[in-house]
Amino acid sequence: MLARLQRAFTLWLVFTAAGWAAVWATRGRLGVAVAGAALCLFGYALVLAVECLLAAWANRRDPAPPATVVQWLRAWWGEVFTAPRVFNWRQPFFSNRVPDAPQGRGRRGVVFVHGFLCNRGFWTPWLERCRDEGIPFVAVNLEPVFGRIDEYVEIVEAAVRRIEAGTGLAPVLVAHSMGGLAVRAWLQGRQADGRVHRVVTIGSPHRGTFLARHARASNARQMRWGSRWIETLAAAEPPERYRRFTCLYGHCDNIVFPASTAVLPGARTVHLEGVAHVAMAFHPVVWEEVKRALRAAPSWASGEPAGGRRPAPGGLQEDRGSRFS
Repeated sequence: MLARLQRAFTLWLVFTAAGWAAVWATRGRLGVAVAGAALCLFGYALVLAVECLLAAWANRRDPAPPATVVQWLRAWWGEVFTAPRVFNWRQPFFSNRVPDAPQGRGRRGVVFVHGFLCNRGFWTPWLERCRDEGIPFVAVNLEPVFGRIDEYVEIVEAAVRRIEAGTGLAPVLVAHSMGGLAVRAWLQGRQADGRVHRVVTIGSPHRGTFLARHARASNARQMRWGSRWIETLAAAEPPERYRRFTCLYGHCDNIVFPASTAVLPGARTVHLEGVAHVAMAFHPVVWEEVKRALRAAPSWASGEPAGGRRPAPGGLQEDRGSRFS
């Protein structure tokens, strides 16, 4: 469904820009023709700029490292190039370019969970990399697009089952943005701690985001900063669950802010400097963290043999980064 919507919107933008340019060019108003077409095609850059300004304002008192003006400009410029590749190319036209490959007996796999207004095409560069390196993987489509996050539990469950069946091992779950909340909802709803090896979240609004305060879609309302849904989920989760999480976050995230809302207490945290929300998912450090998670020894809480005695509850302390409580 989302692919069709974004495909229609992309084609509408292109034809509108072309039509505007053609009409005004025939009238000899080349400046108006170019300006109007540019606004149609690149007006999103202004929206991104406003988001960055809001995020900078919200981050003033946040414990995350402050971003410089240069870092904000670099993040905005990077997002200007990254966003259309995702929302106007990969997702609408090539969401199924790389099919799932869950088979790989004895080799740990990855389940990719996208965020709001995305589909599995979001992950195409990582899916290609997994395919080339022989890493089993499944990428989900979270639908309904504007449904409640709780409705995605069965979708995540089906993906995990496919990886379990194909590899015989608990997978690593990699989630961007809202996908991190979908994974947490699945873990809680299915009490699935023993079926996950590690979880890597990228810019996930674990404590909500200021940007969603006026949202109307069901899943977006759930992502409001300090929403009742988020507070209820957090209250039900055992604190030790977060030890298997790696939370990548950034002080230039233009969607999830204040920045530290993307961090879970007790999780390993990795700060990405000068990179905005969508581009964060394709930062080289993300792949390094995914490979690190794949190599990690099985947790004592999982259903897999650890090959030795259970580690002490603080056994993951050396793997943690800076934490926010």
